[in-house]
Amino acid sequence: MKARVTVMLKNGVLDPQGEAIRHALGGLGFSGVNGVRQGKVIELDLAAADRAAAEAEVGRMCEQLLANTVIESWRVEIL
Repeated sequence: MKARVTVMLKNGVLDPQGEAIRHALGGLGFSGVNGVRQGKVIELDLAAADRAAAEAEVGRMCEQLLANTVIESWRVEIL
């Protein structure tokens, strides 16, 4: 079973990488971009057979390692 975790900065947290991307896009002529939020995607190949157990386990992974819970939020998709 595969899981995809998307980690993003929480709303209200300054995103300097996103701002740098927005600025660079403007410099390339893409003037219609008003804001960019940058994050990361992590794909996991799990041995778990039970979907609910896999989702709970990945949630624990996010809380303990994959995301900085103070400034980041995450979303888990079981594929």
